Amino acid sequence: MRRIAIPVAVTSMSVMLAGCGVLDATGSSEDASPTKGNDITVGLLLPEKANTRYETFDYPIFKKKVESLTDNRGKVEYANADADAGKQESQLQGMIDKKVDVIVLDAVDAHAIAGGVKKAKEAGIPVIAYDRLAEGPIDAYISFDNGLVGEVQGRSLLESSGGLDVTDKIVMMNGSSTDPNAKQFKAGALSELRGKVTIAKSYDTKDWKPENAQANMTEAINAIGASNIAAVYSANDGMAGGIVAALKAAGVTDLPPITGQDAELAAVQRIIAGEQYMSVYKSYPEEAESAAEMAVAKVQGRDIKFDALTRDRVDSPTDKDIPAQLVPVVALTQENIRDTVVADGIYEVSDICTAKYKAACDEIGLK
Repeated sequence: MRRIAIPVAVTSMSVMLAGCGVLDATGSSEDASPTKGNDITVGLLLPEKANTRYETFDYPIFKKKVESLTDNRGKVEYANADADAGKQESQLQGMIDKKVDVIVLDAVDAHAIAGGVKKAKEAGIPVIAYDRLAEGPIDAYISFDNGLVGEVQGRSLLESSGGLDVTDKIVMMNGSSTDPNAKQFKAGALSELRGKVTIAKSYDTKDWKPENAQANMTEAINAIGASNIAAVYSANDGMAGGIVAALKAAGVTDLPPITGQDAELAAVQRIIAGEQYMSVYKSYPEEAESAAEMAVAKVQGRDIKFDALTRDRVDSPTDKDIPAQLVPVVALTQENIRDTVVADGIYEVSDICTAKYKAACDEIGLK
């Protein structure tokens, strides 16, 4: 059992983590006597649409897994808050009013949603925190090792361009201050970067929005000078796109190394083209499918299966010893695109190597 305190990041020198589930933790919904049958309704609340992963991967993968676990009798009640914490609170209340059997929640604002989580619990509805650790009496948490994500980003940045040193100025474009994951990414990155480079500017980017990152980067360029920026730490790929736009608008043609996270298609193409140095690939199928298994096992009273899927423990600001599963991450660069996003079926080579990027793909042997 691993025990992680949130929001304090746990460090590791390993780029890849061992999976936390067990091989026999899946299986048919007929292998026990459930408290509920297959005719269940699972509420899924996702936080925003600026990051394409939620609509493209998380929701459809989660829905398909719930259906497969329930002989196509289980339903998913889905809502996306579009980065609006108030809207998500209303969506959560709507799920409570509809008396869904279990709620899987990826919080816009982890602190603000705590009251809604408490209402769900009072209504007898279990709540599983997904991707971001919501406050309040949640039953379980599934995400990636977010401190390690930041470490991987920071370490990759230090290794870029033949290595950076303390004389090199960088800009840090962190995520939203309302997202506890952003604090962990930032802490993990700083554990690698602090004292090894000069952090000339650092921003907490409102709502993770690319346009806000672009505005922040424009301000940084004006303050530091484009030619004096050796690298940019970007906490995710959407913001990396905004950063690239700001640099190009400033007339920069030889872009500095830029990190990212989420392996969005546009980011993978920027990596191939040399406009973004790396991203962090996180297996959305593994996270979404495990979350679906946890939700179904919880509502059907399959305690052995649920315990096998939640062998870690985390602490939130409001609760301790929360059952959890932390999913592996890996640095994504030009060298391992085929072995990660292509091998896992996230993208086909044809999706990545469109006409605009064919020459760049040919150059790195991605065909």
